[in-house]
Amino acid sequence: MTVGTVTVKLPKDLYTRLDTLAKQERTDVVVLLSRLAALATAPRTQAEPSTTAFQRILDRATDLGVSDLAEQHDHYLYGTEKQ
Repeated sequence: MTVGTVTVKLPKDLYTRLDTLAKQERTDVVVLLSRLAALATAPRTQAEPSTTAFQRILDRATDLGVSDLAEQHDHYLYGTEKQ
């Protein structure tokens, strides 16, 4: 098996978010991206009928470390200045 190297250029803010997430998980960005790629390409199974849509959202939720999202939602959604 041959292993190659690929360089991927990411926007700085995206890389910063990935790096922060990797640090929270005590890993590095390459391992995190590998795991995310595996999840994205894994066969999807149908949710059990007893699983609610809300539960599926909670299962996919990721803590981004943002403590003021409710108060500053316009900033995070639209890039306005924080109030």
